[in-house]
Amino acid sequence: MGYATLDDRNAIEQEMPWSERDVPTTTWELLCRTADAHGPRPATTFQMFSGPTDPAETMTWAELRDKTAQVANLFRSLGVGEKDAVAFVLPNASETILTFLAGQVAGIVNPINPLLAPEQIASILRESGAKVVVTLKAFPKTDVAQKMAKAIELAPNVETVLEVDLLRYLTGLKKLIVPLIRPKNPVNHKARVLDFTREVEAQPATLNFADATEDRVAAYFHTGGTTGMPKVAQHYYKGIIYNAWLGGRLLFTEKDVQIVPLPLFHVFATIVNMGASLGSGAHIVFPTPQGYRGDGVFDNFWKLVERYKVTFMVTVPTAISALMQRPVDADISTLKMAFCGSAPLPVELYKRFESAANINICEGYGLTEATCLVSINPPDGEKKIGSIGLPFPYTDIRIVQNGAEQPTGEVGEICVASPGVTPSGTYTEADKNKDLYYNGAHLRTGDLGRLDEDGYLWITGRAKDLIIRGGHNIDPAIIEETLAGHEAVAFAGAIGQPDAHSGEIPCAFVELVEGATVTSDELLAYAAEKVGAIERAAVPKYLEIMPELPKTAVGKVFKPDLRKSAITRIYNAALAEAGLSAEVTSVVEDKKRGLVAQVTATGDVDKDAVKDTLGAFPRPFDWT
Repeated sequence: MGYATLDDRNAIEQEMPWSERDVPTTTWELLCRTADAHGPRPATTFQMFSGPTDPAETMTWAELRDKTAQVANLFRSLGVGEKDAVAFVLPNASETILTFLAGQVAGIVNPINPLLAPEQIASILRESGAKVVVTLKAFPKTDVAQKMAKAIELAPNVETVLEVDLLRYLTGLKKLIVPLIRPKNPVNHKARVLDFTREVEAQPATLNFADATEDRVAAYFHTGGTTGMPKVAQHYYKGIIYNAWLGGRLLFTEKDVQIVPLPLFHVFATIVNMGASLGSGAHIVFPTPQGYRGDGVFDNFWKLVERYKVTFMVTVPTAISALMQRPVDADISTLKMAFCGSAPLPVELYKRFESAANINICEGYGLTEATCLVSINPPDGEKKIGSIGLPFPYTDIRIVQNGAEQPTGEVGEICVASPGVTPSGTYTEADKNKDLYYNGAHLRTGDLGRLDEDGYLWITGRAKDLIIRGGHNIDPAIIEETLAGHEAVAFAGAIGQPDAHSGEIPCAFVELVEGATVTSDELLAYAAEKVGAIERAAVPKYLEIMPELPKTAVGKVFKPDLRKSAITRIYNAALAEAGLSAEVTSVVEDKKRGLVAQVTATGDVDKDAVKDTLGAFPRPFDWT
């Protein structure tokens, strides 16, 4: 690897400019290079079930290239050109991997989260203009097919639906029973519906059209992070290739094995992990359609590491917390490192994991808008717990506050320039690219952070997550890190709850370690002592213990849900105190107004009095 210090990073850059490196131009060229070099070696493995001896499907690099060609040929035969989108709404499977790669070869691939509502999926399909959608055939214990029937009805631009049938992964009695209990899939849309496997098998295993010769948009990823409303980001070949090059140069060789129980609609599993394997020839393993959320994955995780002789595990803080509640019950001596991303890892959880598994954790940082990778705690160097490491080669980071670059150690907005950043072309909607760049080149991430004297990057919070108490900015990370240090707390999320006097005051929500017993009052007292010693204004005034914090698919605490909960609680308390027959029944997000409370009258009510009562708070409301 040879990547330990900032000097190592700079030495790689000084070898030659990025523009002079001999890297592929396209995803197809990248896949062909890797298949030529490592053809018979295992490339991808997918397990339908999580057991350490359950059946698994493995493709070699040569097979992955040939099957990708077949799928790409199919997409082209369905009218997909270089500027047309192929969307997929799928759990993890071999077909998902092939669609992700072939979609980039034939046109523009558009992965979509299957957990979204049909209206949200339809909105993304319309924004991308997808001609072809690959999704599930109706299957027990999943409503993806039913969602997609409605979503495609709302997206008339979709011409063809290719259905993936998970039945082929089943054996024995299950294979006989599923056709009998398979739910019906009412179709009201006008798109033609074809069987994915049958159509692919009819295609030749060599590419029957010319590959692109220049850089172009190759992927659309929707992103909302923890702020709620999804946007569609554009990924160019150059950014995808850059991420793959980093994996091959700094992280892996063809002898490595990654285990990646993360969803293939997200940049972490696709651009970062799949990309790293494409760049190095490393074997990549995807256990179960739901990844970490799959039945038995946490219970069998260490046994799967032993089965595949995994050298590198990919994880997120929520998964580490779950794994720490189970014994290490297998031979994991091949495991060299864990890479953790998506959200800051609490220090105490970091220490517990390294002690239990006896491996190092590399925390990293990336974002969809930058085609992902930005920085990493160097694999061979000092890992500063709590930091997100050194910028990758050819990635330039500026810390900016009020239009001015900040000196070492000072906090400001993290701004990034790299081969993965495309000024003016980050989002499909031109309006969303306005004011998105510092000095026209560096992407404004919306994250607050600082660079220390050794060049390590530290995230201190989200610009949009700041709690503004009476004009005073409070970083929620102060509260979250403090609460996460309590032995009973697995995860914490802090937000500003509405306040008639200060606009916002801090409140917190926590998820406990399994089996832990502690009260809200005890945690509030703990926070008052610890947080108060750092910043008195940041002491939370309310704390709620939840069975599980709402999270995104990759483990980030989903703060819009926490804000909705707080608005509902505060507004209803105010209405009750005023003796008014009305209540907040829901909180919805409006593109222009943000979170809006929906108020319903529960009897005869003075609407002017309601207006006066709720008008004292910063968030708007509507009558339902």
